[in-house]
Amino acid sequence: MDGGQNALVTFLPLILIFVVFYFLLIRPQQKRMKEHRAMLQSLRRGDRIVTGGGIIGTITRAGDEELTIEIADGVRVKVLRATVNTVLAKPEPARSRDDDDEDDEEDEDEDDAADTRSSAPRGRSRASSLLSKRR
Repeated sequence: MDGGQNALVTFLPLILIFVVFYFLLIRPQQKRMKEHRAMLQSLRRGDRIVTGGGIIGTITRAGDEELTIEIADGVRVKVLRATVNTVLAKPEPARSRDDDDEDDEEDEDEDDAADTRSSAPRGRSRASSLLSKRR
C-alpha cells in the first residue's frame, strides 16, 4: 500500500500540470478553431474579408475550396478559403420592395420635419446664418 500511495503522490504534480494546460491552452485553442471553421463555412458573396497575407477584399464568387475576391476596381484574385483570417463586414440582407416603399415614406416625413425645424432663411445655408448671428 505504501508504494501505491507514493506513486500517486509522485505523479500528482504532473497530472495537475496537464489539467491546467488543458483548461488554459488546449480547450481555448479548440474553441477558436471551431469558431474559425464555422466562419469559413458561412462566407458568402459580398463579405469583406482579410486573408492571411493581409489582402483586404470583397468576395465576388464563393466556391467549395476557392474564393474570388475583388481587391480593387476590376482586380480579382482567387484565394483558398482556408487563408481567410477575418470577416470585416457582412452585407445587410436584401430587402423586399415593400420595405423600400415604406422607408421612402418615412424619409419624406423626416424631410418635412427637418424643413420645419430649419431656422435658416431660404437661399442661405445654415452655416452662413449661424455666422451672421455671431456678428
